[in-house]
Amino acid sequence: MSEEKTPFEITRRTVIAGATLVPVAALTATAQAPETALTPAQKKTLEAFVDRLCPKDELGPGAVECGAANYIDRQLAGYLAAEKESLLAGLAAVDAYARTAQGAPLADLTPDQRDAVLTAVEKGGASGVSNGPAFFARIRRLTLEGMFGDPYYGGNTNFAGWDLIRYPGPRLAVGPDEQKMSTPPKPYRRSAYGSEHGH
Repeated sequence: MSEEKTPFEITRRTVIAGATLVPVAALTATAQAPETALTPAQKKTLEAFVDRLCPKDELGPGAVECGAANYIDRQLAGYLAAEKESLLAGLAAVDAYARTAQGAPLADLTPDQRDAVLTAVEKGGASGVSNGPAFFARIRRLTLEGMFGDPYYGGNTNFAGWDLIRYPGPRLAVGPDEQKMSTPPKPYRRSAYGSEHGH
């Protein structure tokens, strides 16, 4: 994001504030084969989008490093298959708007230019992007799932999202010393589905 603050600026704090530790989709979905749905060009556009929702900074990794785009890609080939066509159309429309408004594909723009494009999408001012605010909100929600959900589903690479919010991981039981909460809990670094599913 730019150094100069605007009333509509998306910050790491506002993105993380809306996060949940375990997404509803992760609770209801069945195990997925690691299939993907995006072409390399579509994945590049998606990564440019999620990178500006939660960029890497001095506080830690951003959405790309946490595997949010990987999560979305895998889920579009699985439980989100019904949304694949509309999400891909939305990404294509955002990229087309970036080319028109800023003169280059979204992935080739500077951070400030990407912010301008995505702010227009979020506020409904991006011509050619049908239902921009709803599309923006859906990608934001999926980005949060990819950053902070169980690694089993393709995101939260190397538990980076959990480390970022200091979530130690799912546990069946904790000892008396851990229940006192006098010191931060030691990271468990395991998927709820077992250590073989961690990234």
